[in-house]
Amino acid sequence: QVQLVESGGGLVQAGGSLRLSCAASGRTFSSYTLGWFRQAPGKEREFVAALSSGAGSIGRTYYTDSVKGRFTISRDNAKNTVYLQMNSLKPEDTAVYYCAVKASGGSFYDGLRYDYWGQGTQVTVSS
Repeated sequence: QVQLVESGGGLVQAGGSLRLSCAASGRTFSSYTLGWFRQAPGKEREFVAALSSGAGSIGRTYYTDSVKGRFTISRDNAKNTVYLQMNSLKPEDTAVYYCAVKASGGSFYDGLRYDYWGQGTQVTVSS
């Protein structure tokens, strides 16, 4: 069993930055794909970013178009932690952000393919 705990959310003005952290316990995830998703009020959960660990694609990153160039996903295997650095934040980035671990195959973009989820952390960007 893997437990994920997010932190780092908060209230920030448009144009500001936040760094989200997701610490894993129960199993090392160095060989798993890690992802960040978000869900805004009244909207469906959406993919934000992923960092792959599959054969032939280790270390590759994937982002939804709306965050490319502003968000960066990274991992520290020694700390069993994944990060999401968010710069140039916009009000439309306001959401609950979730980290997730995908231990098996399937699309990086599909939340249903992820096996473990954190409890979420709120990010609010004011205009």
